[in-house]
Amino acid sequence: MPQEVRYEPSIAVLLPCYNEELTIAEVVRRFRETLPAAQIYVYDNNSTDLTALKARAAGAIVVREPRQGKGNVVRRMFADIDADIYLMADGDGTYAPEDAPQLINTLLTERSDMVVGTRRGVTDDAGRAGHAFGNRIFNNLYKRLFGTDFTDIFSGYRAFTRRFVKSFPAVSGGFEIETEMSVHASQLKLPVSEIALDYGRRPEGSSSKLSTYRDGAKILWMFAMLMKETKPLRFFGAFSVFFLGASLFLMTPVLIEFVETGLVPRMPTWVLSVALLLLSMLAAVTGLILDSVSRGRAEQKRIFYLSMPSARVERRERAGEPETVKSQHGKTPRAA
Repeated sequence: MPQEVRYEPSIAVLLPCYNEELTIAEVVRRFRETLPAAQIYVYDNNSTDLTALKARAAGAIVVREPRQGKGNVVRRMFADIDADIYLMADGDGTYAPEDAPQLINTLLTERSDMVVGTRRGVTDDAGRAGHAFGNRIFNNLYKRLFGTDFTDIFSGYRAFTRRFVKSFPAVSGGFEIETEMSVHASQLKLPVSEIALDYGRRPEGSSSKLSTYRDGAKILWMFAMLMKETKPLRFFGAFSVFFLGASLFLMTPVLIEFVETGLVPRMPTWVLSVALLLLSMLAAVTGLILDSVSRGRAEQKRIFYLSMPSARVERRERAGEPETVKSQHGKTPRAA
């Protein structure tokens, strides 16, 4: 008789939290109801309220991360937790736990390594007007710099495979972590998907931890650093073009005057223009060299990523037949 052995992938729900005592218990409860087989982890990032106590009382596994910042929490989560599927959300209740099966189902059926729940109603909240404007600016900038894989790079509602989590070299410390995840996936051309989901509002008395200008500046700096690391030719090429333009701007009138009179009366201007020309050449050469280094690093990342198993599989053993292998998640409903 045919014998079938099914394997249900293990799921870890990751909830980084900082002062979310008003919402965390309800969020944990709804995730437990939606994904009863999942392990729910709440990483408390130096909360000064009862976040940890309420999360533990609701049934979550609570771990404290003393390094302040969401990036530090996510890096610790990815290092500590071992699962087949990782689901990351926020503890403020703005992401609906009931949407989790759609993210997981898409991760499995599309064979993606990361699924992003894009925020359908993020611009509807008048209290987030500044954040919404920043989202549009940074998302458009991301498309120009890194590609069109994502339409909402700041969404915190994501599902990952183990292969993505264990090969992701998280380096950012704050809310820039989502940007770093997106750039990592775009650089290695990993299979990714997006699902449009509703985005809720915080309850009364709960405030956002984001600072429009401070965190916006951090994200802009992260964009620059990621450009330097992943696309150094474009990064240093921009400096090269700038220095070249400045050099020609200063050099041209001096050369014209030299042709007409045979004299160089503005020697400081000439020296400065030559120095800028040298800087332009130096930036161009630096970009060319680092571009080769960046390609080598991307290849190494890709090789390490491919060295990890893509998924835990179901093994079907039949008497007298070769073994077949396929991925399956039997209990997850189809995406709407």
